[in-house]
Amino acid sequence: MNIFIKNRDYRRFSIASFLSSAGDILFYLALMTYASKLQNYSLALSLIAISESIPRLFDIFGGYLADKTQRKFKSLFIMALVRFILYSLVGILFVTNISQWNVVLAVIAINFISDTVGAYSTGLVAPLLVNLVGEKEFSEAEGFTNGISQIITTAAQFIGSGLLLFLSYSSLAFINALTFLSAGILYASVGIHYKNDEKPLEQQEINEQKFFATMKTSCLQMKKAPGLVSIILLIALLNGALSSSGSLIPIVIAANRSTMIISSYSFTIAIMGIFASAGAILGSTFGPQLFKTQSIFSMTIFAIFLSIATSISALCANIFFILPIYFLLSAITSIASLKMQQWIVTTIDRKILASSVGLLNTILMVVAPVMTTALTTVSGLKNVKYSLIILLAIESIIIFR
Repeated sequence: MNIFIKNRDYRRFSIASFLSSAGDILFYLALMTYASKLQNYSLALSLIAISESIPRLFDIFGGYLADKTQRKFKSLFIMALVRFILYSLVGILFVTNISQWNVVLAVIAINFISDTVGAYSTGLVAPLLVNLVGEKEFSEAEGFTNGISQIITTAAQFIGSGLLLFLSYSSLAFINALTFLSAGILYASVGIHYKNDEKPLEQQEINEQKFFATMKTSCLQMKKAPGLVSIILLIALLNGALSSSGSLIPIVIAANRSTMIISSYSFTIAIMGIFASAGAILGSTFGPQLFKTQSIFSMTIFAIFLSIATSISALCANIFFILPIYFLLSAITSIASLKMQQWIVTTIDRKILASSVGLLNTILMVVAPVMTTALTTVSGLKNVKYSLIILLAIESIIIFR
């Protein structure tokens, strides 16, 4: 938080990120609500989920393009302007007389394009953030931004559901458009400030390598740092275990309603989500400062033990053990992830930093859904206990390797 208060340009930069996150959540709720009222709502909601998920796999390409971009602030502003135009078009579509299904399909296509553009914007942000705050303060700045973004995301879900009572879908689309425009203006203001002060913020050297050569160089540089690749894989598996637990525990609760439910099933699931979110928020926001002297290895080992404890608690079907351990697991995993990003920032050449962060995000993004899908499939075919035993075996193999 100190860096947010003291560093004016970082403050503007992070507020721009907060604005776009809030607008996205508000519009996502509006789109989901609109689609849920269609006759074949199941197909519409599935298409929306797919259109939201696929662009997340483009981070690796977005990072690569960002490393080849010289004027990153200008590009950030242009991308924000493009998204402003796209969601303004969405706002217009909602007030036209075309059929609801055609509106949904058009909006899904526009949303897909916007999120793909967002992958490039994400790649542009990482190198600029390092320049704004410095390598040593990167994890604190990234943690604060992530923590506040999660708070805003949670709050926006409640605010969005309230706004839908008296605002139209078109109005929420225009609000989302304005958040991107505001974010773009803030990004541009930071860029102009540094340009006027003649500060060497934007790197002069850009990546000239081809895509696969860049990925190879990135992997080679990671391998040169002893233990970094192992930590990346461990944290990827930890994220997978966290995601899998989030899907398996509700199944355990449903199978043990008489002993695990607090008030009602939906309330119990909501409480579990709150504990997980609170852990991630507190870990991201305050973890880098509180655990600054702790090594990433000790934090990762601690997180693995907590993951094992979560699986054992789920097998015992004890909700009062699950909740605090799940909270701690979310918090410690967040801290370990930030320390890993800090390590990458200080290890990788700046000219391929965005590509490396994109590669890392893609690895983390793929492992979680693969593990979750596999374990929930076992649960559906057999029993949730088999899934938990498999998850516990994976966690035990990791800790004793």
